[in-house]
Amino acid sequence: MIEKVLNRKNLYKAYRQVVRNKGSAGVDGMKVTDLLSYLESNRDSIATSILNHTYVPKPIKGVEIPKSNGKTRLLGIPTVVDRWLQQAVSQVLMTKYELTFEEHSYGFRPEKNIHKAVTQALKYINDGYQDIVDIDLKGFFDEVDHSILLQFIYQRVKCPTTLRLIRKWLRAPIQINGKLHRRRKGVPQGSPISPLLSNILLDVLDKELERRNLKYVRYADDFSIYTKSKREARKVGNEIYLFLRDKLRLPINRETPEHESAKGAHEVPASEDHPILSCWDMHLFRHTRKESKED
Repeated sequence: MIEKVLNRKNLYKAYRQVVRNKGSAGVDGMKVTDLLSYLESNRDSIATSILNHTYVPKPIKGVEIPKSNGKTRLLGIPTVVDRWLQQAVSQVLMTKYELTFEEHSYGFRPEKNIHKAVTQALKYINDGYQDIVDIDLKGFFDEVDHSILLQFIYQRVKCPTTLRLIRKWLRAPIQINGKLHRRRKGVPQGSPISPLLSNILLDVLDKELERRNLKYVRYADDFSIYTKSKREARKVGNEIYLFLRDKLRLPINRETPEHESAKGAHEVPASEDHPILSCWDMHLFRHTRKESKED
């Protein structure tokens, strides 16, 4: 597999994507505009270091950005060289995983988006599935257990060099205000490979929901389950809460928002407290309130 990652066409495609994405410099200060000249002189030596297992990624740069709720989100920005390599690995991994991802996973995927997620959610509601378990995974990108994620990747990816690369990126320290901090869990938001890694982990959840024949929609780390009764919603919510806790070791956000249910639907929590509304659920409720006014 590493041969496909280091294939010149794949590396060039990755370079173009990194340039297209733009983004800030990492800890080494190298800008996207400097990447081409650097690769012209160092591409072969980088590839050799990867094959020899001597490649070491640089620390990621921690940058806090404001959120709409007044809090901040910590982004982890790799160097442009590491972003280039992560993009190259992600492109190859995507060919192994995309066709096996479930239909109702809508985040970070080709031909999928938030509007299609909302459309599917509205279809469930209009079909009578109006008791909703709305779950927001608490700080998902900060809470991902590395050992569990790598275990799931190993089930499909047998290339030790590729696995070693992914593990090094997951474990790369983060630099915040000039000080390095060790990382033993989480995938940094701002990394090209993080969206795919998150979908690989949460695909395990999707397949559990499919096995139970549940109606659901997932957009990245936000997902909702649609049922026809409060009793069923509570039962399903509690069971999925235990699955997330015990199988994936993921906590659920239990902040309690004030909100209005879609067309009278009952928002049923997965535990005693209501999980916070996700961004796409807000989008969904705006749609349903608009439809109600038109009716």
